[in-house]
Amino acid sequence: MKFALKIVAVAALTAASGLALAQKGETVRIAFMDPLSGPFANVGQNQLKSWQFAAEHFSGAKNPAGVKFEVVGFDNKGSPQESLNTLKAAIDQGFRYITQGNGSGAGLALEDAVAKYNERNPGKEVIYLNYAAVDPSMTNEKCDYWHFRLDADTTMKMEALTSFMKDQPKVKKVYIIGQNYSHGQQVAKFFKEDIARKRPDVKIVGEDLHPIGQVKDFSPYVAKIKQSGADTIVTGNWGQDLTLLVKALNDSGLKIPMYTYYAGVTGTPTALAAGGDSEVYVVAYGHSNHSGEIGQMAAEFKKKFNDDYYTFATYNGINLLGAAMAKAKSTNPVQVARAMEGLSFKSFAGDATMRASDHQLQQSMFVTKWQKADKKYPYSVENTGYTFVPIKQMDPYVSSTPTSCQMKRPSGG
Repeated sequence: MKFALKIVAVAALTAASGLALAQKGETVRIAFMDPLSGPFANVGQNQLKSWQFAAEHFSGAKNPAGVKFEVVGFDNKGSPQESLNTLKAAIDQGFRYITQGNGSGAGLALEDAVAKYNERNPGKEVIYLNYAAVDPSMTNEKCDYWHFRLDADTTMKMEALTSFMKDQPKVKKVYIIGQNYSHGQQVAKFFKEDIARKRPDVKIVGEDLHPIGQVKDFSPYVAKIKQSGADTIVTGNWGQDLTLLVKALNDSGLKIPMYTYYAGVTGTPTALAAGGDSEVYVVAYGHSNHSGEIGQMAAEFKKKFNDDYYTFATYNGINLLGAAMAKAKSTNPVQVARAMEGLSFKSFAGDATMRASDHQLQQSMFVTKWQKADKKYPYSVENTGYTFVPIKQMDPYVSSTPTSCQMKRPSGG
């Protein structure tokens, strides 16, 4: 009898210690859904490699949960409809975590589809980690419990950018050019609102929204910018649409400051370098010349792929998941979602917090400037000999914007 009791006690103790490390050794599979073909394939391919690189770097003993992360690519072709197809395929293959970022149209479709799926399939819930879709509505009126945004949204980036621009006296006449979908429209809207509040003397001398991924020659747009007398360009363009705009600016010889969100994204730095020295600024949550672990990772990524590691949301996303899984003592999305709410962790740029009210990450922001690499800032972006140098860092509160989110939480959530 005593022997039996001892066995039961040992079994209970083993179960308890197993519970504490229940997730250790498990493989957490993440489905990556972004364009791997078409006009934005070069960006998607880079970001898939970035997710896989970060997952491998932080697997096993390198994350507090002791889990292995594995990222598998699905080509959504940048389309909301294709995104729904890839979501179904991923769920059918047993994925419980998905990530997407290129295009808020696809992001909104996924956010809605994941919410509906989880409601209909209790016990099989899926978490959507959004690493780059920056439509503010995703964490405001369309917010959802199962969606967590790792990037700063359009309002946060614009708050940071205009806080910098208001102190640039030579900014007087601004031309806005953007892609004609939610992101481009919102960049224009929030720039006009923010600059009117901070620098009412600044004039908007022109505004163009063009079809996304369809313009092959931006010279007619550049001619309009020239004709307007603008002394500054503001654009939220990314990928091919920014690369081709830069090429058209180079061809025209128009050299005026340009304020961007995504000048560091694949293809654009090479186009910038082809035009020689130019005054280009980027607002982002990171930059090309971080030191420490993220700097080492960027160097390793460059050595391995001869490509730039610039999507640092992959670093924060894997770290957030690892911390949440350790806190939850589980890889189950229900427990992990609960653990991520309000969770603070060490990002590569200080403390970051996943705000519980809307699941929008609060983090430091940077304004960087394009210039030749030097001893202080040596990282050569796309092997061009140029780099993005941090000229202003802002604490999380500077760019933090309020939310209208009325989060509906699942029972027990």
